[in-house]
Amino acid sequence: MLLQFVYSAQDFVTDVLQRSENCPPPSKFDALIRDGWTDRMDRGLFRYHLGDLETRILPGPNGYIAQLNVQRGTERRKPQEILSIQQEFNPSQFNFNKINTDEIICEMIKGTAGVKDLPNGQLPQPCKMVVLINVSPLEFGHCLFVPDPSLCLPQVLTRTAVQVGIESVLLSSNPGFRVGFNSLGAFASVNHLHLHGYYLDHELKIESNLVKPLIPEKNFFRLQGFPVGFLFFTKSEEVDTVARTICDVTDFLVGENIAHNLFLTRGCPPSCQMQSAKERRLRKGVRIAIWPRISCFGAKEESAFNVALCELAGHLPFKNKKDFNSTTEREVISIVQRYLLPDDELQRLEEQLVEHLLTL
Repeated sequence: MLLQFVYSAQDFVTDVLQRSENCPPPSKFDALIRDGWTDRMDRGLFRYHLGDLETRILPGPNGYIAQLNVQRGTERRKPQEILSIQQEFNPSQFNFNKINTDEIICEMIKGTAGVKDLPNGQLPQPCKMVVLINVSPLEFGHCLFVPDPSLCLPQVLTRTAVQVGIESVLLSSNPGFRVGFNSLGAFASVNHLHLHGYYLDHELKIESNLVKPLIPEKNFFRLQGFPVGFLFFTKSEEVDTVARTICDVTDFLVGENIAHNLFLTRGCPPSCQMQSAKERRLRKGVRIAIWPRISCFGAKEESAFNVALCELAGHLPFKNKKDFNSTTEREVISIVQRYLLPDDELQRLEEQLVEHLLTL
């Protein structure tokens, strides 16, 4: 019998600060993830033991967090061959219905208490999200969120997946809990719908980056600085609406065959002008970054690090000691730039997305 974690909006932690001297105690969600993950590590269910990772902050304005994780580069399962962003689920390939069930930490279910009835008077069906360890972890607590694995959904975001991803960040009292998504063609290694979650106890620039308003009433912005992308922001009471709009964007990208990465993290409210130090520490809401990018199908991997969800957010898990010790911020930018859309394409896409969202 799977351990069930039933939650509601009342479990969301709203009073969170970055760099707070008085860290709040772990939430029920944190305790479940941390204890379950540590138990599986102690039982040897991972491909390698993950201890404290050697970490350094690269000099420069971007504040890249570099970590040495050689074993993830050598021990992880070989990624599946991906040929299309809209590739169908293939039951003969590895998927999350084939894992050792001991790898499952829990099943997340959102309760229906306090949820409005549907128009026909029925209560909405609770959504089921299976949480399992990532057997090739990149950081402490690295787990996967898989919407009802028996549905055999391909790696294309759904509103439910986005919503539970945002809610998972809100369920954590730790500002370092992050969630992310790689589409097919953006270094997703398994074509079975899943999101990543993990703890990174270092502040990332994306948590407070300035933005340019695109459609403020829909919480839609453009990220300023490098790497340029799009940003949504939501507090706990707006999750359902913002998740739906995010899916409108990702559905558009899939329809246009544009690969993309998402990164979800606690962050300060978006602003187009410099905020005070106190405002920049606020973590009451969630920032959702979306980076459209050049697709990679069967492309050769970079020797230092692959450019996927965490690298775009400023967290760099290095595969070898030499690159970890010697790579500079300028070199990181050069590597990441190769995977970003050219400026004119991104500008054209921005105009299309704004027009698309305004018609909905």
